[in-house]
Amino acid sequence: MARLGSERVRKRRDALRAAGMRPVQIWVPDTRRAGFADECRRQARVTAAADAADPTLAPFLEAALVDIDER
Repeated sequence: MARLGSERVRKRRDALRAAGMRPVQIWVPDTRRAGFADECRRQARVTAAADAADPTLAPFLEAALVDIDER
């Protein structure tokens, strides 16, 4: 049974390669890991503090929203 599955996977991969695709492995953070949520909160606080300290950010965002609304 495993042989049939592996053959099907090989054929599918061959077809994708023939279509000009290539496999890519992507590593992402493990959201189940202990401390993940705490680290997200920490980074959000750092970002919010940096945004609050930047007097040019609000006008930039407003201009961007106006640009989006006009399209």
